[in-house]
Amino acid sequence: MAIPPSDDAHPLAKNLKDWIRAADFPCIGAKAALAQRRMTVVVVPDIQEAGGDQRIHAALLAFIARAKYDPASFQTFAAVFERPGDLSEKQFVRALWARIQSFADLDASIGLSWDRRVSADPSNPHFSLSFAGEAFFVVGLHPGASRPARRFRTPALIFNMHAQFERLRAEDRYEGLRASILKRDERLAGCANPMLQRFGENSEARQYSGRVVKEDWQCPFRQAGEGEAVAE
Repeated sequence: MAIPPSDDAHPLAKNLKDWIRAADFPCIGAKAALAQRRMTVVVVPDIQEAGGDQRIHAALLAFIARAKYDPASFQTFAAVFERPGDLSEKQFVRALWARIQSFADLDASIGLSWDRRVSADPSNPHFSLSFAGEAFFVVGLHPGASRPARRFRTPALIFNMHAQFERLRAEDRYEGLRASILKRDERLAGCANPMLQRFGENSEARQYSGRVVKEDWQCPFRQAGEGEAVAE
C-alpha cells in the first residue's frame, strides 16, 4: 500500500515534530506516534481559506486506509497551516469549524458514511467527527491558544482516530495514559484544563479548539445537507 502523502521536509512539519519532542510537551501519545514514524503531516497555506481542503481531505483518507491496513496503538494526522499567526481564540474557533465543515462535506460528497459508533449531532455527548467511516477527535493548535500545550507557532489541526483509544481501553492502558497526560499538562500550564472530559460525558466538540466555552455554547457544525451552520 502507498504511504500517505506527507510534507515531512517542510519547515513547519519539522517545527511541529520538534515541538512535540520537547521534554515538557504533555501528550505522550503524540510523542509515541512520532517516535514510531506514525505521524502524517500535510502543510497548506491558510486556515481561513478553503484552497487546501481537498488536499487535506485526500491525505486524511489515505492516512485512514493505511491505519486500517497496519493498525498501531499511536497514529496521528496533522494539517498545518502557514498562516495566519495572529488569530484570536474566537477567530480560531471559527476557522477550525469552517475547515472541519468543509472536510465533512467533501466526505459526504463522495458517499462516505458516518461512523455508526458515534453521533453526528455536535450537541450529543457521543458526538465525534467521522471521515471514511472512522471517528476522529481533533486537537486545535495556534499561537494565541490560552493553554501552552495548544500554542504552536501557526494554526494546526491534529486528527486522532477513536479506534486507537478503544484499543488502549481494551489493553487497560487508556486510564493510565490519560492520567499521565493530564498531570504533565497541569505541570506545564500551572492548572488543570477545565474543558477535558471523558467521551460520553459531554460533546467532545467543546474540546477541539482548546478555548474555554460556556455551557450554552452552540457548535457551528452541521451534517452535510442540513442547512447552514451559524458560527460563534
